[in-house]
Amino acid sequence: MRFYLSTLAGHRRGVLMLLAWSALEGVPAFFGGRLVGTAVDQGFAAGEPLTGVLWLLAFAALAVAGALGQRQVFARLGAVVEPMRDALVTRIVKGVLNDPTHRRTPDASAVAMITRHVEVVRDATAGVLVQARALLVTTLAALIGLATTATALIWLVVLPIVAALALFALMLPSLAKRQRDAVMADEHTAEASGAVLTGLRDVVACRAADEAFEDISTQVGRQADATVTVAWANALRATVIAIGGFTPIVLLVAFAPPLVASGQLTTGAVLAAVVYLTNNVNPALHGLARTTSTIVMRLMVALKRLQEAAPRTREEVGDEVPSNGEFVLRDVTFGWSPDAEPVVRGLSLDLRPGDHLAVVGPSGIGKSTMASLLTGLMPPDFGSVLFGGAPVDLVVPVVRHHAIALIPQETYLFTGTVRENLALLAPSATDQDLIEAVDKVGAKPLLDRLGGLDATLGHAGEGLSAGEAQLLALARVYVTSASVVILDEATSHLDPAAEARVERAFSQREGILVVIAHRLSSALRANRVLVMDGGKPLLGTHEHLLKTSSLYGQLMLAWDPTHHEEAPLPKR
Repeated sequence: MRFYLSTLAGHRRGVLMLLAWSALEGVPAFFGGRLVGTAVDQGFAAGEPLTGVLWLLAFAALAVAGALGQRQVFARLGAVVEPMRDALVTRIVKGVLNDPTHRRTPDASAVAMITRHVEVVRDATAGVLVQARALLVTTLAALIGLATTATALIWLVVLPIVAALALFALMLPSLAKRQRDAVMADEHTAEASGAVLTGLRDVVACRAADEAFEDISTQVGRQADATVTVAWANALRATVIAIGGFTPIVLLVAFAPPLVASGQLTTGAVLAAVVYLTNNVNPALHGLARTTSTIVMRLMVALKRLQEAAPRTREEVGDEVPSNGEFVLRDVTFGWSPDAEPVVRGLSLDLRPGDHLAVVGPSGIGKSTMASLLTGLMPPDFGSVLFGGAPVDLVVPVVRHHAIALIPQETYLFTGTVRENLALLAPSATDQDLIEAVDKVGAKPLLDRLGGLDATLGHAGEGLSAGEAQLLALARVYVTSASVVILDEATSHLDPAAEARVERAFSQREGILVVIAHRLSSALRANRVLVMDGGKPLLGTHEHLLKTSSLYGQLMLAWDPTHHEEAPLPKR
């Protein structure tokens, strides 16, 4: 919200211009009832119809002036709204470029935030500057005009309106919560559907179609319930505003005749009050409440979601030097914003040279986030991640980059020779080093087919399969001096035999190997397994976890039914 307001403040001149034209737009609302009342009292009721017509023509002229003011508001709206939108998009794109979570579909989160929440903020801001501003100006101008024209009636009008607005204001927090619940339900439905579609192959392989259907159906049902709840809240809001707008008219009809008979009011003043209420106050009141409960609520919810979803960045440069190659994690907790549910909770772990750790758990549970914590790309919210006794995020970047290598699922290859691609992270490596690395990860047949190290690769490895591109990326890291290697589903496009060869090759380098498992066979090859399920992670050997973790047992049963006889205990 601070960023949003500061962005608008940065275009103060445009906002001031909108306010200036708003004053002109509010002139008809202020003078309208007064001019109509004067046309009756000094013209038609006094037997001077020409005078009455002239007053009405003056009213028409002011209406034209108000329309001109409204036109200028629309003409200058883009000068405020579009720079604000561009600033939000820039902020999100910069955050995503620095986001180390390695999402499964390139830029999917950024596109979702830009197309959904940023566009909502843009449209809602335009709505506030056009509709809410105009309605507020109209309402205030009409009430002031009514107060100066029919002073005896002002309290009959103002008190019901103030009471209705006060009651409506009390309803806003509840309405905002329901609006947010509807947005979150919509996102959860999209997330569940996307997870099933992305992992459709795994769903079929595990015969989990019924579970997938049940999951999506549950989310759709929650979305429908949230939408109905918002509709009921809006209906209640509309009822309150309708009563608040209709009551002054009823009171006017009831109390105006005696006041006219006693000479406290003229007929023209009563007619002016009717014009103010029916043409300005009542419609503006309904419109203002409708705008507040829809546009403003959507704006607040969208800004809140951007705060929660936009990736956090860290600009500090560390100067710590590790004393050894060990990792020590103690009570590590991390969430993507102070209001978001932690994706890593209470994680404690020791990793020493020679360790081979497999990390397993459902998609989206925080496995890749853990990889980001190990590489120092993100500091923990609570707890510590120490590499060689120093906070890993504060280690000298050059030292950290040479010691820790993260290989994501998405492969990066550039236009150039195979040699240039393989030596990207180890420019001093010899051809023999490169060929040995290629052979170790099982990419020697691919190298021979390409024509050797001097063969040229196209843009993004054009012509290579996803698995072949992953083999070259793996060989590129194998040839480096990195003592810690993290494979974040880096073998997802390889067949099981090729994946096993890659993991054996890296485990024999005598450093630390962490495998974010794509297949549970990775857990069978690891010394230890870390199970993440949204709560406190569980650590142990494969055999120990089969007996103590129901989630791990269920994952193993889905992957390999032969583990049925080793079903886990019902409680951890």
